[in-house]
Amino acid sequence: MGATRHRGGTGLVLAAAVLWGTTGTARALAPAGTSPLSVGAVRIAVGAAALLAAARLRGQLRRGAPWPPGPVAAGAVAVAAYQLAFFSAVARTGVAVGTMVAIGSAPVLAGVLAWLARRERPARRWYAATALAVTGGGLLALAGQAVRFAPGGAALALVAGAAYAVFAVAAKDLLARHGQVETMAVLFGAGTLLLVPVAALHPLGWLATSRGLLVALHLGLLATAAAYVLFAAGLGRVTVATAATVSLAEPLTAATLGVALLGERLTAAGLAGAALLLAGLALLGRPSPTGATAREPPGTGCRPQAPGPAGPGSPRCPRPPRSPRRCARRDRR
Repeated sequence: MGATRHRGGTGLVLAAAVLWGTTGTARALAPAGTSPLSVGAVRIAVGAAALLAAARLRGQLRRGAPWPPGPVAAGAVAVAAYQLAFFSAVARTGVAVGTMVAIGSAPVLAGVLAWLARRERPARRWYAATALAVTGGGLLALAGQAVRFAPGGAALALVAGAAYAVFAVAAKDLLARHGQVETMAVLFGAGTLLLVPVAALHPLGWLATSRGLLVALHLGLLATAAAYVLFAAGLGRVTVATAATVSLAEPLTAATLGVALLGERLTAAGLAGAALLLAGLALLGRPSPTGATAREPPGTGCRPQAPGPAGPGSPRCPRPPRSPRRCARRDRR
């Protein structure tokens, strides 16, 4: 069951990353002169509207556990901060360096933050898999691109990577209490409110064209709403660190679409990066023999009991167990 759960979770996050990878191609097909910040704000707004509508139809927003303000606020700020930081970084330091720093830092920061905040210690193979995937993603981002380095732009890209890490950890906390659709609806709905001033400061005339409308719908419905529901479903089955590293399939999808649809050429460095990235994902996709699933205490044969008062003659596992083979039976009379 643990191995099946791991593979299923990895596959769901991988599907989300493939949808995210279509974002760059869709933006390239937007009307000329379209502001990247306005595209990002519209994408989040359309995605949030779709998620809120789906959650309302399912009746999920009216019932269930209360929403803890800390993770909700952190996740919403992270949604808005990623859009602002990433596009500002690309504007200052270029697509190559901005993308490389953002995608390279996100899995590492997510793994560290999940370890500190949730005590999710990454498996040993995660370190090797992440090193391969980050190196491959970096080569893909730099291949055939003019490289210019600006410290301010690189710092903003690092902020984008940190925002992704905060979002993943906050979403993981909320998914323990709420469903996938409602969790993403709340986070993206709140994030949209934070991005309203950004949308107001940039022209939105590109939405009046048929091409612009199609781009907005694709980015909002598929690359945001559908993608993040898949991501949430996968995040509920794997650790934050694993989900963040598997998300690096996004640049691989983007590179493939660039070659197939936009006539781009993949250099030798890009091909090497793709191979390294695939190797990292394949390594991470294999379930760990010591997975993060709950295990019985060794040698006791006892399973954790549901919480609640114990009646007369109820079996319990003493600590430490008196017998290595069976649970001791205590009669309270």
